[in-house]
Amino acid sequence: CPMCSCVMEEPMQAPQCEHAFCSACIHEWLTRQPTCPVDRSAITPNQLKSVPRILRNLLSRLTISCDNKSFGCTTLVKLDALASHLQECEFNPKKPVKCENGCGLVVPKDEVKEHNCVRELRSMMSQMQQKFTDLQTESMEQKIQLTEQKREIQMLKELLRSMRVSNPRIREIQTTMENEDVIRWVGSLQAARVTRWGGMISTPDAVLQAVIKRALIESGCPTHIVNELMENAHERRWPNGLSTLETRQLNRIQYENYVTKRIPGKQAVVVMSCENQHMPEDLIIEPGLVMIFAHGVG
Repeated sequence: CPMCSCVMEEPMQAPQCEHAFCSACIHEWLTRQPTCPVDRSAITPNQLKSVPRILRNLLSRLTISCDNKSFGCTTLVKLDALASHLQECEFNPKKPVKCENGCGLVVPKDEVKEHNCVRELRSMMSQMQQKFTDLQTESMEQKIQLTEQKREIQMLKELLRSMRVSNPRIREIQTTMENEDVIRWVGSLQAARVTRWGGMISTPDAVLQAVIKRALIESGCPTHIVNELMENAHERRWPNGLSTLETRQLNRIQYENYVTKRIPGKQAVVVMSCENQHMPEDLIIEPGLVMIFAHGVG
């Protein structure tokens, strides 16, 4: 190479004068001035082209010394095998080696003597802590944005509700949106398996209902059905087939046919009407049931 005086690597040539150079050498040169380094004819990076195949073949057959000759390597390799040899060369000062002093980190060979396990591990921990802090900050910002988006969506829904009174078309659009919200939410919940139907709490107290209501809201339950679902958590609002202990015992065989979804983190499920159209009318109500258990929800 006329520029570095080494064997050309990935050679490229100028279009007119056909002078050839290492790809890295000529591209670096052209960032400073758009001329051929030999005869100063005008060229640009886009005008460079590969050298003829015969030159590439001659170069690939050259036998040359390893780049690590000054560090003790006496191997002679063909140019096309040099790159793979350098990766494995035992005399390569930058060859990655594993620290044998206990930290297990991989460091360049020529840095092993100066390597300090404690210092490096502290540095790594510091970097991980910083990354964790950055992720926490990013997560918090995303939560704030999500909360703001939910607020805006809720405002839009409230606007639609106020308009639906006077406009039948708006009423239809609002109903469709609400139904889609319910289906989307139900689809996001994990399927539940109730193993002990006898553990059902048919008359939950106010405290328990408040806990379940909070879990519903946190799960993304559409706001327009939260209160109605919680009303349907008590046997006084349950359909005829579930309204008394006697009727529940009579219909016990039907329970396994329910499609139930887990309320996240709670021993409770929702039995939504949209997923249980196959059930008898006296075992399901709109928009669905909340069933709370003492145990047995998986």
